[in-house]
Amino acid sequence: MSMVPAQRVTTLVERPVDPAGRFVLYWMTATRRTAWNFSLDRALEHARALQKPLVVLEPLRVGYRWASDRFHAFIIQGMGDHAAAFAEAGVAYHPYVEPAAGAGKGLLEALAREACVVVGDDWPCFFHPRMQQAAARALAQAGRRFEIVDSNGLVPIRAAGDRVYPTAAAFRRFLQAQWPKHLADRPSARPLAAAASLPTTTIPSAVQARWPAWTDFSGSAPSLSSLPIDHTIAPVAVRGGERAARAQLARFIDAKLARYHEDRSPPDLDGQSGLSPWLHQGHLSVHEVTDAVFRREGFTPERLAPKPTGSREGFWGLSAPAEGFLDELLTWRELGFNMTSRRTDYDRWDSLPTWAQQTLIEHLGDERKYVYSLEDLAAARTHDPLWNAAQRQLVTDGVIHNYLRMLWGKKVLEWSKDPRTALQHLIELNNRYAIDGRDPNSYSGIFWVFGRYDRPWGPIRPIFGAIRYMTSDNTMKKHACKKYLQRWGPPATASSSSSSKQPALL
Repeated sequence: MSMVPAQRVTTLVERPVDPAGRFVLYWMTATRRTAWNFSLDRALEHARALQKPLVVLEPLRVGYRWASDRFHAFIIQGMGDHAAAFAEAGVAYHPYVEPAAGAGKGLLEALAREACVVVGDDWPCFFHPRMQQAAARALAQAGRRFEIVDSNGLVPIRAAGDRVYPTAAAFRRFLQAQWPKHLADRPSARPLAAAASLPTTTIPSAVQARWPAWTDFSGSAPSLSSLPIDHTIAPVAVRGGERAARAQLARFIDAKLARYHEDRSPPDLDGQSGLSPWLHQGHLSVHEVTDAVFRREGFTPERLAPKPTGSREGFWGLSAPAEGFLDELLTWRELGFNMTSRRTDYDRWDSLPTWAQQTLIEHLGDERKYVYSLEDLAAARTHDPLWNAAQRQLVTDGVIHNYLRMLWGKKVLEWSKDPRTALQHLIELNNRYAIDGRDPNSYSGIFWVFGRYDRPWGPIRPIFGAIRYMTSDNTMKKHACKKYLQRWGPPATASSSSSSKQPALL
């Protein structure tokens, strides 16, 4: 039956598929798209084999940490794209937004009772693993087969076995050995075309009555005002959804890819792809992005290097900017999935390398010239104009220029009373404001600040010890930042109560 690679399918409830069920149920929770989606492909495989209708449930909880207008609006706008696509394909689609925490309890089980099999998304980060395990317990009691499908990266997250790679270089060598094996395994670019041959159905009336579908896909503040989420974190200017994601991808491929290696680091040039919000929210697939790069570059498998070298460039046989972009998209992004899928403490201090913990602890007593509270950091009230500009961009746009994100993190380490507090502040700021936060790649970036995926650096410095050091002055000497500083406002003046010279204790 299967066109979805077996390595991407994990069975959480081992039960036979029930041919007496009314439909196949796809529970869309992380891979929120109607194309290039192995989860949807798997659900359609079951539906075709059984000649049953497909039902898609896309719920959105309100009871998770950091739920806000920003994240809800982006996801709900994507639901609008899905509603149109599924309606055109004749697929029953139920977008459900919880009006109160816990209101959606029982919805999945109610639909599953009439299903032949339930297919879900395999996402190894944030609350999703716990949610999937809770669903598995409920579906086991209901006697329903439950599969989750990995549609996260070019290489299946389980291809590495139990190994957690400590550096990008080591992981890159592994990926280079794996990529040729998986290039032909791609999700369908037009999966809903297969739905035309399937029977149709509707959402059961009892489900619609108790858990009514969401109908306002604008993502506007008035439509979200009744929800118990944080209304102080406003939606971002860019829209969520597959259509907006593809438009952004086209802009990047057409206008920016050719100069990516030159323009990606200077803040004034804005040469980055800007794709991370849609990649994180599941509206865009890494397979679709890679396919667009390959088509632009005229790639064929014959251009691959004969053996893995671990080098950042040269493996694909593409131009330097394309190779550089794919290294960010594939190596660094999938490195985060490698960690989060194998360690439950990926977001905790103890997951840092031993050398990093040791050097930071050795420098706990070092004088901190500035110590800022979380509130001062969130409000961009520091003495550093470039850091303040980056924080304002995060608060307003939900992203930070990637080069400045590294500096942003390093300064919080320097300006916090101790490194554990710095880690807590970075996770809070990123997950509260970043549209691409709460993501494996986000945790990679935050923990890189503290030494994950890095090595000891000299000379030994106060506070940092052997941790890599960055300064705003050096950043502005190295890269053009004038326009960036102008765009994100005048420097804020740090209040006298914001700083302290007292030594910190862990």
